[in-house]
Amino acid sequence: MTSPAQSVSPDELAEAIARRRTFAIISHPDAGKTTLTEKLLLYGGAIHMAGAVKARRATRHATSDWMALEQERGISVTSSVMQFEYSGFDINLLDTPGHQDFSEDTYRTLVAADSAVMLLDNRRGVEERTRQLFEVCRLRRTPIFTFVNKCDRVGAPPLQLISDVEADLGIRCYPVTWPIFDGHTFLGVFERATGLVRLFEKGEDHGSGRAAEAAGSLDDEAVIKRLGEGVVTALRDELELLDAAGEEFDADAVSDGTLTPVFFGSALTNFGVEPFLKAFLPLAPAPLPRESSAGIITPEHAELTGFVFKIQANMDPKHRDRIAFVRLVSGRFLAGMAALHVRSGRPIRLAAPQQFMARERKLVEEAWPGDVIGLHDRGTLRVGDTIVTGPPLEFGNIPRFSPEHFARVRLADPMRRKQLDTGLRQLSEEGAAQVFYEDTNIGPSPIVGAVGALQFDVLLHRLENEYGVPAKLDRLPFALARWVVGDADEIRRVGDGYGKKLVFDSREAPLILFENEYTLRGTVDRETKIAFHAVAP
Repeated sequence: MTSPAQSVSPDELAEAIARRRTFAIISHPDAGKTTLTEKLLLYGGAIHMAGAVKARRATRHATSDWMALEQERGISVTSSVMQFEYSGFDINLLDTPGHQDFSEDTYRTLVAADSAVMLLDNRRGVEERTRQLFEVCRLRRTPIFTFVNKCDRVGAPPLQLISDVEADLGIRCYPVTWPIFDGHTFLGVFERATGLVRLFEKGEDHGSGRAAEAAGSLDDEAVIKRLGEGVVTALRDELELLDAAGEEFDADAVSDGTLTPVFFGSALTNFGVEPFLKAFLPLAPAPLPRESSAGIITPEHAELTGFVFKIQANMDPKHRDRIAFVRLVSGRFLAGMAALHVRSGRPIRLAAPQQFMARERKLVEEAWPGDVIGLHDRGTLRVGDTIVTGPPLEFGNIPRFSPEHFARVRLADPMRRKQLDTGLRQLSEEGAAQVFYEDTNIGPSPIVGAVGALQFDVLLHRLENEYGVPAKLDRLPFALARWVVGDADEIRRVGDGYGKKLVFDSREAPLILFENEYTLRGTVDRETKIAFHAVAP
């Protein structure tokens, strides 16, 4: 399917691609990810005052946490998209859940990103959740940039942090900025590329506005006087050690994900945030090529291509809407253009496209490779779907992971079954939870599965507040699940055994639930006529 919207010159397309940066922020919970997100928006001019994210008495909530439950608990449990401009770049910032119980949503978002910012707490360094997300990035060879946060608080020595990251994650580190301390007091950062010392003033606005700063070289008398001879001497020694024994900068290694540029700062007080943003954007990759069933698709490919990586229902509860988030891979998008929905083989009109500032959104007339747009969807699109204007092709599937927690949904009012089915279907299509059914004499009985138990709290909250369905969950004694492929009679025989249960997902694919690892291992070793998959085949 072709469209007149593709009449764009190669130079215009190349220029638009070069300006785009699409990245995600990954971290362990409480490392300050939502705070850093807000401060990037502040320096990008997208907001004029940052909210107090952690303060219990705060009257503002973090810009990216729009769901009521997120605001109540002070955590991010759903990915947000924030788009803004800074210094000639058009930025698509993908904020991801920090809590490990929502790792599936994070993984889907990382598929849509071209690079990742790994946020570390300077007191804790590499933590378990960071390690998990880093491994996802490593498998995809995603370029990683590191921001060491909370430098305004007492933490590990910077050289030790660098050494720990290299030893723990197996990635080489190149400090782009270096923190300047007087004892435990964070004074600013040194930019190795420019040789500038950036000194910060701690304001009285608790980080809600831009940090005041002064800049000068290490030879500047005003800088030496401000820092003191002892601080300057210690800083020179550390910089000499970095130059002599540290890694050399290698742009190719950054692109391959084997070298991470490292920045230091404090998102809460804004120290080091703008130097990070200014250095990060030129280093971060523009939109990258993507593998498809038709081969590699480059951003310069003339035809429009894109894939759905997230679906969110009820972003605006007043309108009960459903938005499909589409990452554009190639071509030029124009509002109202016709495209092909590859999975169904049917044409689709891409009307009323939107771009986002978390919950706020605006209509857009055009978009380019690297951009994320939101399409109103009436239930046609699913996560992983591809849209094209040229010959059909499909990008790699975004996998569904095997749940580890299971519960049966029990209605407070049995007359709300229709609303329950609607809510479960929409929430499962979003990826908020997985829904399974078993054959019973009274019809399909819904069972929900989650990678993390906190997903159940979100599920119940959203069922009641968005669909008017108060419900309870009866936990089931299963801890593992595997999709199974093979003869239907064999699958039913195996699934009916002790410590197991046969269920079917929303696409009618069979799974077997297992009570424990012992039961799973014994079944897999014994039953060779069917295949078991931890990720949906």
